[in-house]
Amino acid sequence: MIVLPVVTGIKDPAVLARVRAAFDLKNIFGSSLDDYRQDTWLSDFGYKVNYNADYLLDITFTQDGLGAYPDTHHKHMLISLRDGYPVKAADVFDGTRLDAMAQLVNRELQREIGKLKEENLADVREADERQGITDAYENLKFEPQHLDEFSVSKTGVTFLYDAGFPHVIKALEPQGRYFFSYKALHDYIRNDGPLAKFRN
Repeated sequence: MIVLPVVTGIKDPAVLARVRAAFDLKNIFGSSLDDYRQDTWLSDFGYKVNYNADYLLDITFTQDGLGAYPDTHHKHMLISLRDGYPVKAADVFDGTRLDAMAQLVNRELQREIGKLKEENLADVREADERQGITDAYENLKFEPQHLDEFSVSKTGVTFLYDAGFPHVIKALEPQGRYFFSYKALHDYIRNDGPLAKFRN
């Protein structure tokens, strides 16, 4: 089953066409309807609207399937309903403070990694297995280029981070969702950006 959003109510036809194109099936996970029909992997495809106000449309798409093992993929999109283009960190946050913001989020990532190491190493006795778990987390770092992946809500911003762990160690992967209230991000939010109203 495939469920897709139908976008209406945008007066500018060019902007409406842009938003609808962004949500074209092929542009979400890279597969067309024919691709899904030919490959029996897919069992369910849907979406959740996280935020739809202030000319911002924040959506998470999810597809579930079953091949050699069950698998789930998520694709997040934040679209400006003013121009129809994806919203990036530089549109929302002070460009001179992106490095500092990345460090802020990275502290939360490293805090989560510390807890995961503690939990996952607690009952492991084999040196090779312990080293494998440690190595999995070794190079994980939230950097400025990761700031473009974020979700908005009425209360704050959630930065998203995909560690990209293979399925065999997926259970060890950080959740990769780091929430900051608008109050906490006050000094980083642009006065002239789409989240400016939350700065006041």
